[in-house]
Amino acid sequence: MSETTTPEIANSQLGQCLKAARQARGLTLKQVAERTGMALSTLSKVENGLMSLTYDKLLQLTSGLKMEIAELFNPAVAAPAQGRPVTARRSISRAGQGQVITTKFYTYTYQCTDLIGKRMVPIVAEVRARSLEEFGPLLRHAGEEYFVVTRGRVAVHTEFYAPEILGEGDGMYIDSTMGHAYLNAGEGPSATGVCLCTSEAPDLYDQLRQIAARDVAPLGDDELPS
Repeated sequence: MSETTTPEIANSQLGQCLKAARQARGLTLKQVAERTGMALSTLSKVENGLMSLTYDKLLQLTSGLKMEIAELFNPAVAAPAQGRPVTARRSISRAGQGQVITTKFYTYTYQCTDLIGKRMVPIVAEVRARSLEEFGPLLRHAGEEYFVVTRGRVAVHTEFYAPEILGEGDGMYIDSTMGHAYLNAGEGPSATGVCLCTSEAPDLYDQLRQIAARDVAPLGDDELPS
């Protein structure tokens, strides 16, 4: 059996199922292409009912989307009205646990690292830098984020706004593609907050690790993210 560009009822059904599964996962066709290794043009033709797929290609598609072929054609997944399927994923972060990146001026502890493909990356941040000179270049990455102070006072510097001082319990939601930095503005040696970063980019966690690790200090193997 080979791929074909002849519109058929089966092709239309496959296209509808692919679109429903893709949208349920919050993915673009480009992201599906990246995850599956299939050509964007091929996926576009499939979704528009202009091409069918061989069994091998169906395996490649569903493997990249981490689903079974039968699941792809399951009405509970395919029907847009059903929305995103329940994954029942769960992860608990105990106090003091997580993957740590630390430098002279900040420590980031990444939470729930046992879950892959998260849309949200939770981070406990301890900030010690008191100036942008100490902190280094402003951070920029895909998505949006919310930062709430849990201890001390934090000065939030952003590219297009004057700095804001946040006290315990105060929070700020920002566009993460805008340059930003969190500085210690309290009397203690450090301040602490929780940062929730979210994006449709499948590699958000890797982006954040690479940015945070730019000034990383040497640590033991058990303390560095793998």
